[in-house]
Amino acid sequence: MTDDFFPETPSARPIWLVTLADLALLLVGFFVLIQANQTLDGKALAQGLREGFGVTTRVADPMPVAVAAMADFAPGSSVLPSSPASIIAWARSAATDPRVQIKITGATDGTPADVEPVTRSASVLAADRARAVAAALASAGAVPADRLTIANDSTPGRRTVTLTIGFGGERP
Repeated sequence: MTDDFFPETPSARPIWLVTLADLALLLVGFFVLIQANQTLDGKALAQGLREGFGVTTRVADPMPVAVAAMADFAPGSSVLPSSPASIIAWARSAATDPRVQIKITGATDGTPADVEPVTRSASVLAADRARAVAAALASAGAVPADRLTIANDSTPGRRTVTLTIGFGGERP
C-alpha cells in the first residue's frame, strides 16, 4: 500500500469532531433508555428492545440472586445457634433449578476469643461453621452435596455463615 491509498481528511472538518458526534449520540441514546425505563415497565422495555432487533424467541429471565444467613454463633464454637429449618427451606427452593450452586461462607468476628479451640485459628473455625451448615443441608436432603461449596471469609466481621446462590452451567 502506498500513501495514495488513504484518502485525505478534509480540512473543513477535523476527525475528532466525528468521534465527538458519535459519543454525543450514544449519550442521547442512553438518556432515552433511562427515561423509557422510568415510564415503562422493565419487562415491556426489554420486550420492545427484543422486537426492535428482530429477536423472535423468548429469552429466559435472569436467575435471581438470593442470600440467606445464620448468625449469632457462640464465640469459638461451630455449633449451630438455632434450628436450620429456615435455611433448609430456603436452600431447597433455591436449588430447584439443577444449575444452581450454593456457596456457604463461614466468618468469625476477629476477636481473640473467636478461634478454633485446638488450633487457635479463626480460619479453621470459619470453615467449621460453614461445614456444619453444609452438613445440615446435605443430611436434610435439601441440596445434593456436589452442588455445595464451602469457603471462609477472612475479614473480621460477625460470627455468621452466609449462603449465596450462583449459576453452575447449562441445563443437563
